[in-house]
Amino acid sequence: MAAADADVVIVGGGHNAGVAAAYLGRAGLRVIICEARDRFGGAVASEPVFPGIDATLSRFSYLVSLLPERIMRDLDLRIELRSRPVASYTPVGDDGILVERPEGAETAASFGRLAGAGDYRAWSAFHDQLAEVAAIIAPTLTEPLPAEADLRRRIDPALWQSLVHRPLGELLEDRFADEVIRGIVATDALIGIDTRLDDPRLLQNRCFLYHVIGNGTGEWRVPVGGMGTVAAAIEQAARSAGAELRLGARVTAVRGDDGMREVELADGNRLRAGLVLANCAPPVLDRLRGRTPDDAPEGTQLKINMVLRRLPRLRSGLAPERGFAGTLHLHQSYPELARAAEAAAAGRIPDPLPCEVYCHTLTDPSILAPDLAAAGWHTLTLFGLHTPARLFRADPARLRDQARDAALRSLQDALAEPLADCLATDANGRPCIEVMSPLDVEAELAMPGGHIFHGDLSWPWRTATTPARTPAERWGVATDDPRILLCGSGAVRGGAVSGLGGHNAAQAALETLADA
Repeated sequence: MAAADADVVIVGGGHNAGVAAAYLGRAGLRVIICEARDRFGGAVASEPVFPGIDATLSRFSYLVSLLPERIMRDLDLRIELRSRPVASYTPVGDDGILVERPEGAETAASFGRLAGAGDYRAWSAFHDQLAEVAAIIAPTLTEPLPAEADLRRRIDPALWQSLVHRPLGELLEDRFADEVIRGIVATDALIGIDTRLDDPRLLQNRCFLYHVIGNGTGEWRVPVGGMGTVAAAIEQAARSAGAELRLGARVTAVRGDDGMREVELADGNRLRAGLVLANCAPPVLDRLRGRTPDDAPEGTQLKINMVLRRLPRLRSGLAPERGFAGTLHLHQSYPELARAAEAAAAGRIPDPLPCEVYCHTLTDPSILAPDLAAAGWHTLTLFGLHTPARLFRADPARLRDQARDAALRSLQDALAEPLADCLATDANGRPCIEVMSPLDVEAELAMPGGHIFHGDLSWPWRTATTPARTPAERWGVATDDPRILLCGSGAVRGGAVSGLGGHNAAQAALETLADA
């Protein structure tokens, strides 16, 4: 029998691969990461996007919530995550609802004007309850999957029922009278998910839970230096632990070979290892194993990156430095979200399009060259909802433009001046605006359907019927092959920029090899 080339080969070089490699390398294992692209980091990498513009943007991801402090400590990751001074701003006609961080007089006043004191009390009570849930669930994310019954016993029974067993829309309708407040809360349930608030499958409930439990607070923070600094820190941790990172190494097959697993590369080379970790979407792994995947998952987001010479004035009169400092909610009231879902289900790009906008540079200007930052330039990231991949397949370029126009109209509705007057132009004289549909994400990152979570999110626990016989099953990273483990967003608890897929796969791998 041929000797192994490594103890573990990891397919794909996203941030989860680096986390797994760092843990495994520190445990003394030989690890090889095979990444098809010419850079490490996958969706977390940063790069210049616009010719002649000295701004380094993350084209795909933007904020960090679920990356546990424990992983950062374990791997000595030198990452600074900075709080935004504003949680969110939601324009409402010529006014708006401002949620400060921490909440203060402006927040109470804006609720009072537009929603009422009753909804503000309900808002505060609900977020206090969610903080309690987060404090219970977040520590379990870096442990073997907890039993559902154990968590249920520690959480208010009525809240558990509403979060876990009833469509989230029912909870929001019970708690809040104002349609705008319902929508502000609801958007955390719809990011990147092809669902609606009354969906009996409860996909929206699972998405909502992951969005509000990160590190026990649910706060989404800005990585100083951009998302690429997260990828770079993890890459450094993997290299320091002795892992070998191969770029331009596209994997074409994964096979079983007696007690070993074999990874075949596009250049004809083959790597043998005791374990393979898949930092790719499960349908991609199926194809690598010579199988026909089940129906591919479908992403449902529009991503627009922009560079502006200055922030535009808001129609409400709120200073742009306040309005853009958090999450700017656009056309995300409860009825508008429902109408957008109906439009998408009928095969139409919603217009107006519900969107969220983020300005990284108000919290961290370092992703801009110093002269641009000093001149008042900024970046904007717009994330559109209810734009599933199927809407674009008939004519990808034309329909991408149609979705772009709908998204920019949603932003323009909140502005007191034309957005075009504020956009920077690149070295070729074109406006600094990049648009990506789910099909573009699929093409760039090999994510089937452009699904940013690689498929439907799972509850972060095991039920009474969930198998837990093997380390991989106990850690939520199992496939039907005990020597091939998931280590990306397709793992249980694997979605978003969290490192959880990599951490949990590494722990399962160490236990698997120890038991061998």
